[in-house]
Amino acid sequence: MKTNARVVVVGGGMMGASLLYHLALEGCSDAVLIEKSELTSGSTWHAAGQCPSITGSYNLAKIHAYSNQLYPKLEALTGQYVSWHACGGLRLANNKDELAWLKFVHGYSKSIGFRMDLVGLDEIKRLNPFLTTDRVIAAAWTRDDGHGDPSGLCNALAKAARDLGATVVRHNRVIDIRRRPSGEWEVVTEKGSIVAEMVVNAAGCYARQIAAMVGADAPITNMQHHYVVTHPIPAFMERSEEIPVMRDSYTSGYFRQEQKSGLMGVYESTGLHEAWAPRGFPEWESSNELFADDLDRIAPWLERAIERMPIFGEVGIRRIINGAIPHTPDGAPLLGPAAGLRNFWMCCGTSFGIAQGGGCGKYLAQWMLHGDAEINMAEFDPRRFGAFADAAYVRDKVFLDYRLTFTTRRPGEEEPEGRPRKLSPLHERLRAQGCVHGETFGWERPKWFSPDGRTEDYGYGRNNVFEVVAAEVQAVHQRVGVLDLTGFAKYDISGAGAEAFLNRIGANRVPRKNGGIALVHLLSPGGRIQGELTVTRLDDDRFYALSAAAAELRDLDLLTQSLAPGEQVTIDNVTEDRGVLVVSGPRSRERLGPLTDAELGLEAFPWLRAREITVAGQPVRALRVSYVGELGWELHAPVASLPALYDAIWDAGRRFRIANYGLYAVNSLRLEKGYKAWSTELTNELSMLEADMARFIRFDKPDFVGKAASVEQTPRPYKIVYTEIAAADTDARGGEPALAGDRCIGVITSGAYGHRVGKSLAFACVEPSFSAPGARFDIQIQGERRAATVLGAAAS
Repeated sequence: MKTNARVVVVGGGMMGASLLYHLALEGCSDAVLIEKSELTSGSTWHAAGQCPSITGSYNLAKIHAYSNQLYPKLEALTGQYVSWHACGGLRLANNKDELAWLKFVHGYSKSIGFRMDLVGLDEIKRLNPFLTTDRVIAAAWTRDDGHGDPSGLCNALAKAARDLGATVVRHNRVIDIRRRPSGEWEVVTEKGSIVAEMVVNAAGCYARQIAAMVGADAPITNMQHHYVVTHPIPAFMERSEEIPVMRDSYTSGYFRQEQKSGLMGVYESTGLHEAWAPRGFPEWESSNELFADDLDRIAPWLERAIERMPIFGEVGIRRIINGAIPHTPDGAPLLGPAAGLRNFWMCCGTSFGIAQGGGCGKYLAQWMLHGDAEINMAEFDPRRFGAFADAAYVRDKVFLDYRLTFTTRRPGEEEPEGRPRKLSPLHERLRAQGCVHGETFGWERPKWFSPDGRTEDYGYGRNNVFEVVAAEVQAVHQRVGVLDLTGFAKYDISGAGAEAFLNRIGANRVPRKNGGIALVHLLSPGGRIQGELTVTRLDDDRFYALSAAAAELRDLDLLTQSLAPGEQVTIDNVTEDRGVLVVSGPRSRERLGPLTDAELGLEAFPWLRAREITVAGQPVRALRVSYVGELGWELHAPVASLPALYDAIWDAGRRFRIANYGLYAVNSLRLEKGYKAWSTELTNELSMLEADMARFIRFDKPDFVGKAASVEQTPRPYKIVYTEIAAADTDARGGEPALAGDRCIGVITSGAYGHRVGKSLAFACVEPSFSAPGARFDIQIQGERRAATVLGAAAS
């Protein structure tokens, strides 16, 4: 075995084999995969092998689409039999909500490029003449779907990697992983040690054990999952054409043809079983373990599958598979760095490992080797989970994710499982006033306030909270509103080298004067956007940086791992030490004035300035900034002071008809002002120029991370633009295609209705020829084309 490598991949399932291949394909053949048993051991070998195009996430759909492009080519590429069946897929819609979801997915199929049509009952019956269509109103026909032999696909990827010079070592258990003083990793195995620059946890069901070796965690729970294979079915034996893979919420599962037999897989919603409970993970000796079948547990859903496909009931069951599948709390894979660890990567946690393996390997390899991936990786970054995601939280969320696998979640819909985890001190006060909270990085944050006890009728169109959000917007626009944003990520950055450090890692220049505020973007060496910070200079060597709640650990890593040896800089994560109240609206100065001795006038306290003052007797860092486009302050106070501060502000604001507002209103308000958001417009896919953020780059600085790439950038064929859409009763949300004639020229990144201006607004990433103010194209929203016009400035 080699004793040194640039990359060591731990785990020889689908994810590990795909990553190894794509590392080699990207030019890194100095990579070694170590597998404790045979390739495909764990959960790969017993998978059903379906590869659907349809998934509820735009970026995850890109991962699926790439897999479905790669797998049909593998046999010719490697000579390894993969048994690819290009039979397509049908996803049934049993109600209007499921059809609305399929219309949304159909929209982004156009920008991603997988073939999808919405079809009626006659076409469904043509594609699968054995299906009963009771309750079915339509279906999605995805022609690029298929299924393959999981072991064949995995071995083909491993062979392709070896052909490119990578190394596979089987029957070699990893015993420990240690950080060396040099920063390299020593991977200790039964056959000796290997030293590597980068290590990847691709251990599937064993990912938590591997993560524990380096003091980290992999937030997964392994679930038992059944599928059954019938005896040969006469009707299948009499025809040469294979039926599509069927997916159906009524059966809560999938069913298809398996050679001349039938196959039915079930995601039961009751009686769920965690694999290897109560430990939650397998013993090291396990390799190809299956669990005892429990037909009684899955019988109700099998009966429904047979109801859908009566021919399945004409024969008996030949084989039952009950194996383990790892799930994460949100159902998305773990792809990216482990929090707080340099060069320790995660490539695990996927419950659809065959479908996602190809794409996961491709885009993670790009990120590891080049610092950027072609797609937005934020929703897969393992650092989206923190200490709040303990074993109980993960289990609760995973059980939810499992039973809702074939349930269509509507926009805005969130379930209570695992919550609450992190609460602002104002949580109960706000809840008593009708606050509806949403979860972000474990924090409960206000989404909207129910004035009359109504609950949201979730859906893609404007619903019963449209008027409520409009009232919150008007309160901020005309009077004064208050918002609890305690979940903001917050960092104190101090030391003699703090200013030089921040100027070196950020594209903008940090403020030179005490009290100044600047928007600073962290770039990759390749010039792509990695993070966004609001940086306040508190004193000569003290800075206060803010970022998105969901980016807390990601941005902390960007900061701490950018420190140079000997640099006199201290970085403290003070997120949970300080609460945040946002006070916004034309009367906010009048409301705050009586509560402080500080001068709040325009001359004394101008825009983009901060001061440490006292409000209502509480010490606060007051920042004169506004993400909603109205006069306002962010008040950052010690978290214990927040209730007293809120009560004083509320009492002082009664005569101004003060109102609470939430993040639904914020989204409307920020879109009206043309403010872009991290993870939607500002992503690792784009440079600052492509995101139309060039005004935040200071090229006159001696150097900063990403400067050379930003200067020398070759223009790519897309740019972020700001648009007004002639929408009816449904606004763009993100993922909808931009169309010019029959051609897709881009995609919506985010959108909402602007209640102040009475317009439907959105950002879009489009071809540069459509980026000039006044340019026109169409947006497909819920199956209808709506005219869009590029705006040159904020809506008015």
